[in-house]
Amino acid sequence: MLYGKLTPTPPMSSNLLAGKVGIISGALNEQSIAWKVAQKAHAEGARIVLTNAPLAMRMGEIKKLSAEIDAPIIPADATSMEELNTLFSEAQSHFGGKIDFLLHSIGMSANIRKGKSYGDLDYKFFQQTLDVSALSLHKMLAVAEKQDAFNEWGSVVALSYIAAQRAFLDYTDMSQAKAVLESIARSYGQRLGHLKKVRVNTISQSPTKTTAGTGITGFNAFYEYADKMAPLGNAPAEACADYCVSLFSDLTRFVTMQNLMHDGGFSSTGISEAIVEAITNAGETAAQ
Repeated sequence: MLYGKLTPTPPMSSNLLAGKVGIISGALNEQSIAWKVAQKAHAEGARIVLTNAPLAMRMGEIKKLSAEIDAPIIPADATSMEELNTLFSEAQSHFGGKIDFLLHSIGMSANIRKGKSYGDLDYKFFQQTLDVSALSLHKMLAVAEKQDAFNEWGSVVALSYIAAQRAFLDYTDMSQAKAVLESIARSYGQRLGHLKKVRVNTISQSPTKTTAGTGITGFNAFYEYADKMAPLGNAPAEACADYCVSLFSDLTRFVTMQNLMHDGGFSSTGISEAIVEAITNAGETAAQ
């Protein structure tokens, strides 16, 4: 028997991030997970600096978010050490001190945008995918370390996807990028933990209807399959934002170097009743 999936009631604000300050990257529009994280963090009492690449800023609506949560925007190409140095130094100047949290929500694949199959990747695009989507986390953390930009017990969260561990059609070179991202989080989590008690984690989120996600060929099939497989259904962007806030807070001070599954149970499910029924019904229809 399948039980109905209830829509969760959004949690009330508890000022979990009162007094904390941080940088949130990657907010493009209202569909972006980073956008939701910024709103939630602000509601929980945090002060924020927003950042994105200049090109992404021209394509998106980040100025609307900036006005809503009273957060300045510091443009920065996350592949540029020079621009990242400016980002962290200007953010600390704005806050009048070091930062408590950082969200890495950056990913881009020209191979996916151009519909390249996995066996026909453009390797210059592949290198760009790795640089933008994964090495940018290392660069951010290297700059932050050199500037001693984090307060003790700070928190870094980067958004990932289960394709880092499993093969998914049409996710192509982003699979490798997410695997590298998660590895960087572990390695830098060990380093920053020793240096400043800063924790670094990744969240492996359900398929989410963002601008980047829906640009992947077959995304709707990804989404529907995961939703039918997961006992709780796909985790929405708003719930992912809540999870990020919990990781920024002092309630998770000893969670680090983890890839945390936020997928409604998809990653631990072998097969679901909904999938069995769909396959059975399809077989019966074909036999008629």
